[in-house]
Formats: sequence, structure tokens, C-alpha cells
Amino acid sequence: MKEISILPADTFVVVNRTILNESDRKIISMLYQPIIGSMAVSLYYTLWADLDKTELLSNEYTHHHLMTSLRIKMDSIVTARKKLEAVGLLKTFVKKENVNNYVYEMFSPISASEFFNHPILNIVLYNNVGKKEYENLLKYFKVPRINLSSYEELTSTFDEVFESVPSSSYDNLNEDLRVNKTGEIKIDNAFDFDLLISLVPNGVITNKTFSKEVKELINNLSFVYNMDASDMKGPILNSIKENGLIDKILLRKNVRNYYKYENQNKLPSLVYKSQPEYLKNPVGAADKRAKMIYVFENTTPYNFLKGRSNGAKPSSRDLSLLETLLSDFKLNPGVVNVLIDYVLKINNKKLTRGFLETIASQWKRLNIETVEEAMKEAEKEYKKSKKIIDVKSLNKSQNKEVLPEWFNQSIKKEEISSEEEKSLKDMLKEFS
Repeated sequence: MKEISILPADTFVVVNRTILNESDRKIISMLYQPIIGSMAVSLYYTLWADLDKTELLSNEYTHHHLMTSLRIKMDSIVTARKKLEAVGLLKTFVKKENVNNYVYEMFSPISASEFFNHPILNIVLYNNVGKKEYENLLKYFKVPRINLSSYEELTSTFDEVFESVPSSSYDNLNEDLRVNKTGEIKIDNAFDFDLLISLVPNGVITNKTFSKEVKELINNLSFVYNMDASDMKGPILNSIKENGLIDKILLRKNVRNYYKYENQNKLPSLVYKSQPEYLKNPVGAADKRAKMIYVFENTTPYNFLKGRSNGAKPSSRDLSLLETLLSDFKLNPGVVNVLIDYVLKINNKKLTRGFLETIASQWKRLNIETVEEAMKEAEKEYKKSKKIIDVKSLNKSQNKEVLPEWFNQSIKKEEISSEEEKSLKDMLKEFS
């Protein structure tokens, strides 16, 4: 979906689609915050505070109100908003006019029980907080068990206390009352069920094997564990019961174990899929450099590295490096792509952790956020390093050294060849 630029003067109203209570605050702060971050949680609480006394609808505000309340820039508000949308806490609607008007619909968080059994949120929470903190959270929300085997129940039933007698007529149905309503987490990633079925031996599955609920679970699991149909085949087959139906709990366990086996006992974490829209270059230029920037901005780091490896899946070691750059150093995906391309070219196609982390630390300190900033910084650093090397050793190394094409500023004036155009389009088509 194309992002619309939000101006401080653009207005918004908040609509409460649920019943918000204090227990929701604990779930959001303790379970959601480790995933979406404190800024997204602050935005949620600010929108909540903007509701009227009945907590149904807010007055009309400008986005400048949010900027002053949260003391952050508009770009940070958009990022925080998207995180709330992604986890189902918020829905956003816009009416385009001279001054755009937004409607923010608020939803309750899911219950702690649903959260700890969610195929995506549960895994990401565990990975983000670690085993010890995860177990502490689980313990906090667990209901204590008391052995009542030696007790006798005395609880009264409804009909023991009340009886039915004739009364005045009352035909109204209460259909419009507020209810506790949670948003849904949408995954556009489409799992290839046709390919999966073609891989499964005849007679193993029935027309009831892949119910709507099971398909949704498989789609979610394939996304969070980054597994395709061939990867999912084994865990799915091992989860089919004698009646041909899939045991959902067993499926989640099998997929998790498969992933941990393939990735040195680690669990996945989620990061931004690609460069945020507000940090992208305007599309339109047809020169070679502009095309490269477009690829950097619109390809995920995982798939960019996969493309640079001729379609081979990145190793668990390389995935760990990507996760470090995105999660620990918090570099934007497009910036990570530039860093990957740069290091692969100047380091004989090797991703060395120490080398990558040194550059990542510097770029983080310099607040490098866009692809163009990353490219310019890489070019500047390379020129600086050349001055340190003595002329003799430089002359020897120049014969072997290969640099990224975008180091050549003259490519800004070059029209991209048809072969290069096809190569870039194929990368985007396959890996975006």
C-alpha cells in the first residue's frame, strides 16, 4: 500500500472499537512493548488519553498535537503507528482533502492466554526478552492451581436462587452494546498450498486436512520461521493424525524444532521487512544509480543477500549477522543492503562479523537512515582509507580490488542497459 505523507496540520479523530481497561495496560506494557517498542506503546496510550470521558470518541486534533505530546518527529509517529497496526492494536483510515483527515480505530490487546499461544507474537516475545524474562512473564500471568480434591463444592446454581414469573413485555434486543474487540494480525505472505499438496504422497491428506484455521496457522508459521512449502512439508506430515486432520499444537512444535535444528537452536525474530516508505527516494529517474537505489530500498536484507548468493539461502551464520545489524544496531533495511553489497565487494565476497559491526557502529553514530546516505558514507570512507595505504601497496592491490558499481559517480549519467535492467527487475520480481 502506498504511504501518504502526513503533515502536522492533518487532522485525526480516535474511535474506540472496544472496552479498554487497566488490565489491558499491563498486557500492552509487559507483552507487546518488548516487540513494538516503547514509542509505539506511548502513542497507543496517548490516543487512549485523547478519548472523551465515555471513552468512545475523541475531539478532532491535528498531528502537531501528537508531536508535542510525545516530543518526537512525524516520521517517528508514522513508524510507531505502523507497529500498532501490524500487531492489531490500531486501524487507520484517511480521507484525502486539502487537509487530510485520519480516523484511528483502537482495539484491545489479545488476552495473555491468547498471546502466549499465538504462533507469531509468542515466538517473537521469547526471542526478544530471553528465556529467563519470558518464564517470569509466563509465571506472572499464570493462574495459581489449588488442589480442591478434598473440598466439597457449595456453589449455587442460577435456578436455585431465581425463579421465572410473568412480567411486563420487553421485545428490545441489545445489538449495539460495546464489546471487547481485538484487532487481527494480517499476513499478506501467501503460502503455496498447491506446491505443498504436490509434494505430499497420495492418500496422506483428505479434503478436510487444510481447514481455514489450519491454513491460517501454516501461513503464519511459514512467515515467522521464513519457511517455504518444501521446508514445511516434513513438520506438516509429522503433525497429521490418523483421521487425516492436523494437530495444530503438534504442528507448531514440529515447525519450531525444525527451525531450531536448522539454525543452531535459535528462534527467529521479526524486523522491518524493507526500507520505510518515508525514507525512500522519489521514483522516476532512469539512470543506473537510481535503479540500484530502488533495488536497495525495495528488497528485504534476507532476499537481497539471497540474490547476491545466486539464489542460495543465507546460512544460519549470515542470518545471525543480518539480525544483529537490524535488531542490535537498528539499521534500516535499505542501509543494511548497501552495507552487505559494499562488504561483499571489497572483502572477497565474505561477510566478516567484526568488519560489518565496525561499519555498522559508525553508521549508527552518524545516524545513517537512507540508502543514499549509506552509499555516500561508504564512498567517503573508502577514499579516506586509500590515503592511509602507501602508494606502492595501493598499486599492487588495485589490480585485485573490486568495488561496487555505485562507487563510480559517473553512473548517475549512464542509462542502464537492457541486460542490467532485466537483472534488476528479476531480483525485485523474485526477492521483493
